[in-house]
Amino acid sequence: MAEPSGRVLVVDDSEVIRQLIRVNLELEGFQVVTAADGAECLEVVGRVNPDVVTLDVLMPRLDGLRTAARLRAAPATARLPIAIVSACTPADLDRGESVGVDGYLGKPFDPADLVALVRRLMALRAEGGSGGARGFAYGFGDGSAGSRHSSALSERGGPGGVPAPLPDPYGRLNG
Repeated sequence: MAEPSGRVLVVDDSEVIRQLIRVNLELEGFQVVTAADGAECLEVVGRVNPDVVTLDVLMPRLDGLRTAARLRAAPATARLPIAIVSACTPADLDRGESVGVDGYLGKPFDPADLVALVRRLMALRAEGGSGGARGFAYGFGDGSAGSRHSSALSERGGPGGVPAPLPDPYGRLNG
């Protein structure tokens, strides 16, 4: 195994998914810590001091988007890169944008897309931060995790200010 290239806090209520993400990231040299839900994430994030956090959306106690909002609201974690790894809906994408999520990866996902997204967010942190100010790193399980958009809104803006369709995690277009 390679030398650790960063620490990732993986938050998902499914133990199987947590282990799948852990194994794939550890094989690429990342140190991985896991939490079973958003409340546990908030309890451990200060002790763990991750470089990136991945969050599922639907979890007991505290869901991923509310967890992301709380991470953004706390000065110590406000610029921490955050990715949603979940079966995202267009509404989740919009809510994620509003709370400053930096990237998305739809389930089911290709492990290579997961690694690419985490590496992209590590680079974002190295560039000086996060919080949605630099755009989004998208990955929908279709090989697009390395793509970078300057702004979700500018990418969606169509003629006359009408939003253009945004691809959903399943490859369909939604308006």
